[in-house]
Amino acid sequence: MKLLLIHADYMEYEVKKKTKVAEPFEGKGERVEEVLVVFTSVEKGDNEDVVKKAADAIREVAEKVNAERIMIYPYAHLSSNLADAETAVDLLKKLEIELSDFEVHRSPFGWYKSFRISCKGHPLSELSREIGGEAEAEITKALKDEEEKVVSYWYILTPDRQLVEVERFDFTGYEKLKKFVNYEISKRRAVDAVPPHVEYMKRLEIADYEPASDSGHIRYYPKGRLIKTLLEQFITRKCIDYGAMEVETPIMYDRNHPTLRRYLERFPARQYIIKGDKREFFLRFAACFGQFLMLSNSTITYRNLPLKIYELTRYSFRKEQRGELVGLRRLRAFTMPDMHTVAKDMKQAMDEFFNQYRLSVEVLREIGIDPEDYEVAVRVTRDFYEENRDFVHGLVEVLNKPILIEMWDHRFFYFVLKFEFNFVDALDKASALSTVQIDVENAERYGITYVDADGGEKHPYILHCSVSGAVERVMYALLEKAKYMLDEGKLPMLPVWLSPTQVRIVPVSERFLEYALKIAEELEGAEIRVDVDDRKETLNKKIRDAQTEWIPYIVVIGDREVESGKLTVTVREESTQKVQKKVEMTVEELVERIKKECEGRPYMPLPMPKLLSTRPSFR
Repeated sequence: MKLLLIHADYMEYEVKKKTKVAEPFEGKGERVEEVLVVFTSVEKGDNEDVVKKAADAIREVAEKVNAERIMIYPYAHLSSNLADAETAVDLLKKLEIELSDFEVHRSPFGWYKSFRISCKGHPLSELSREIGGEAEAEITKALKDEEEKVVSYWYILTPDRQLVEVERFDFTGYEKLKKFVNYEISKRRAVDAVPPHVEYMKRLEIADYEPASDSGHIRYYPKGRLIKTLLEQFITRKCIDYGAMEVETPIMYDRNHPTLRRYLERFPARQYIIKGDKREFFLRFAACFGQFLMLSNSTITYRNLPLKIYELTRYSFRKEQRGELVGLRRLRAFTMPDMHTVAKDMKQAMDEFFNQYRLSVEVLREIGIDPEDYEVAVRVTRDFYEENRDFVHGLVEVLNKPILIEMWDHRFFYFVLKFEFNFVDALDKASALSTVQIDVENAERYGITYVDADGGEKHPYILHCSVSGAVERVMYALLEKAKYMLDEGKLPMLPVWLSPTQVRIVPVSERFLEYALKIAEELEGAEIRVDVDDRKETLNKKIRDAQTEWIPYIVVIGDREVESGKLTVTVREESTQKVQKKVEMTVEELVERIKKECEGRPYMPLPMPKLLSTRPSFR
């Protein structure tokens, strides 16, 4: 039984036309003031026990909102798994009787009706409940978990392995860590100002909001698509090199699948629901669903472990709160590199956890995000910490910097240990990048087993790993890092391997255009992204525009360059806001320098016209 409960100033309806299953009704309708309206769908398998539980749920809400009147309104559109009409009417009548301690009104079943309702709009005025079998039990548990606050104990783990209560830690010299701790403890996630990266992503023609879509959905221009593709390729290759097997799974799943339903009901607010011909589906908010179903159908032995599978989800969907959506930081549609590792026992799981911790450090560093750019959080249950204290403390030695520890007395989630690398932006908001979790619950939930050496079947442990975090959030971190560079007197820029244009050639006048194109051709042959500013603008404006676009290398071509055969190159990384660093080098030296900076990273050609005069503007 599905219920949608609306606390209303009034509800009025008028019957229009009866269907072949309509129950007898006399009159035109009614209007009820100050009422809790219960839109109700009776489903296959519902019975008197379900009715009693539904009545209890309705009564609980009515008492919380101080409603004395209840209207039961049959509403088939809440479910695609409806009971037959006879059963529905019978159970609706029983529901009415169960609620007889209230003033109960029930609109007739099987009639087309028009209605008007005035929702009060307070925090409890719109609620939903799902009653029946396993789903009801899971919802009850989820509601209980929501009501029972998770108590967090906060510590700082120092590089010398001392666990210090947050209140007693001296944050001198660790200002970003202090901001991160304050953000975590306050849990204030809403954004009340526009972060710098939003202005950068628009001005650099990387990405922008898509007004024709839902909030939290972004459109990417050619430059942004290039950056995103390069990141996707790099992260995927790192996971494959680590030993993961790449797979692909669907983006939508049956909402009533017995295994999935029990899991996703724990996160009801995150779901995008779409209707099929006869079923309801939800859009995945992680690759866990498909990968776990795949593993549950696989034949796995201890010889296969640790077993790693990987998928780059384009896209995962989460209906995040509107007040938290901003730029590339938090989205409702995002690209998540998702790797799952099947481990035979906790020792193997911990070994993999540590290896993936180090792998995440390596991946972010090679992308262009260094350890000093983020703060580390470790979240752990107290019993796991006490049993594995040396292991947890050992994590601090990888980066040799203090890390935040959040500890719980009980396990409220599916994991017992988790780490996150969190980027703290210019607004003092923290966003998780890399993460790994040791999952002790879902192997049993999904029926994932392996055959051990003794021939017996066992449930493994599962590690959830995103070595970088969402690709969009990596882009956010890189752009926000550029703001920090600006604050330090440096010139903001992207890593050279991710810069859409790596070299811009600026001919002093039109007569040097042919030579500029010749140089560009040589650079292209060496797989370097290069464009040529052939516009009829002044030299100073062309150079200013190149600087505004954060071009790493600007080459000006004039008489001296043609005669000497050498290039005058402005190197952005070595320049400051006051002084431009100019270096004289050959084409070969420029190629060698860029190749060294991009070593080990993927390459894609320039995704735009080479001549700026033929290039459109997306702003």
